[in-house]
Amino acid sequence: MNSNKVVLLVIDPQVDFCDPKGNLYVNGADKDMSRLGTMIRDNVNMIDAINVTLDSHQTVHIAHPIWWTNSKAEHPSPFTVITSADVANGTWRATNPEMQEWSKDYVKNLEDNKRYALCIWNPHCLIGSVGATVHPDLYPALLEWEGKFKKVNFVPKGSNFKTEHYSAVKADVEVSGDPTTMLNTQLIDMLKRGHDILISGEALDFCIANTIRDIANEFSDEEVKRFVLLEDACSCVNAPGLEHLGPDFIKDMTARGMRVSKTTEYFK
Repeated sequence: MNSNKVVLLVIDPQVDFCDPKGNLYVNGADKDMSRLGTMIRDNVNMIDAINVTLDSHQTVHIAHPIWWTNSKAEHPSPFTVITSADVANGTWRATNPEMQEWSKDYVKNLEDNKRYALCIWNPHCLIGSVGATVHPDLYPALLEWEGKFKKVNFVPKGSNFKTEHYSAVKADVEVSGDPTTMLNTQLIDMLKRGHDILISGEALDFCIANTIRDIANEFSDEEVKRFVLLEDACSCVNAPGLEHLGPDFIKDMTARGMRVSKTTEYFK
């Protein structure tokens, strides 16, 4: 296996997350992308591999409002958390009755496997939309890097409407028969080639946290020490009641050996 000195992992650097007018803007993400783009341009010969994950959804999705309804035929508002108890007592049910059994089992599976509770989001990163494209402060930097006869590894995730896919390497609940929801060993193997794995993108408290924890579970204790979080190239959603998720992730992963740096400091 060929090794790379520096591997950059960029999680979901898309317009819907990173533009103030995006459908699910993460406060500060536009500035994150600007700093990340500058780092890539300034160190274009120092980065050996770049992996970019792309959230990819359709309107009908289990974490979008349209999926769920209550007794008044109302859909849940964004940031509503739906538990297995909510489904069992009828507070929320699947809009499509054919999906009721899956929906009931899904929220129970989330609780059993200790993934995040089901949180409803604005429809975002819809396949084919501008919101699904890479933020314009970052994309030209990626093209400049590719101009050195290199190839960005773009990794789509989230196209199965029956499950959330916060993590870039596996869905929160696997869907039988769909390998895109199962562990992405190819990406994990590519990351293992890096002596240092720079972590960036959006959002720190959801997609980055889930991705890095899942990858770390496939790495040895020594390999986890290769992780370097670029703290000025990622921000938190800070969903109401879930503000602890970002700090908890950093605390947990630094205890396992992850380092923390900045786009302006790592290459010095």
